[in-house]
Amino acid sequence: MVTGASGHLGRAVARDLAARGMDCVCHYHQHAASAEAVVEQIAAMGRRAVAVQGDLAVEDDIARLFEAAAAVGKVRVLINSAAIFERRPLATLTAENIHRALAVNLAAPMLTSRFFVGALASEGLSCRSSKSPFAKIVNLTDVAAIKPWAEYGAYCAAKAGLIGLTKALAKELAPGLTVNAVAPGIITWPEPRTAQQEQSQLARIPVGRFGRAEEITQSIAFLLDNDYITGQTLAVDGGRSI
Repeated sequence: MVTGASGHLGRAVARDLAARGMDCVCHYHQHAASAEAVVEQIAAMGRRAVAVQGDLAVEDDIARLFEAAAAVGKVRVLINSAAIFERRPLATLTAENIHRALAVNLAAPMLTSRFFVGALASEGLSCRSSKSPFAKIVNLTDVAAIKPWAEYGAYCAAKAGLIGLTKALAKELAPGLTVNAVAPGIITWPEPRTAQQEQSQLARIPVGRFGRAEEITQSIAFLLDNDYITGQTLAVDGGRSI
């Protein structure tokens, strides 16, 4: 299951997992056409996929994701990729802005993880009784959780919280599940930017360029393949966080 599978990075993650032999539940919120396009691409690879709409700030919608998963198969991998990225200077923040950012960027991964573990338990799979991992969670956080951006306080706080959640769940769900996070640097830039802004950001990245989606999907695959890494956050940011 990939949340936010209609976004640039979420699409890349879903396609990569399919290329590695997995069927996919592709969650989206608003961009149905993009999600359906990913489903078609995955079907062309010979894998099964379904696009499921839902607002991750609504618990019932999260429940529907796992109900829809029955059409695809048993979920063994959860990728929490969906996010709200908004520039909100402190003077403009409202309670609604804050609650929405926390709901989607932090509370939703908590709830998807809860439903995921519940689905596994319904199959008779117990995290504590297992001797080795049988399922994986990977949370997509952000370099901004480690080295925050000015005027993105709600976003940075939520993503930093996601790192804390990753560590807590790694302890709670071991040894049956591993729980890790990937912290991308700048892969895409959702806002218009000037050449000056671009150069300013590049100057902060030791490798001197922005990242590529495939560098994130490779990192996720690495964490999925390794059963002895849990509770870790892998910064894939060209050195931006150091």
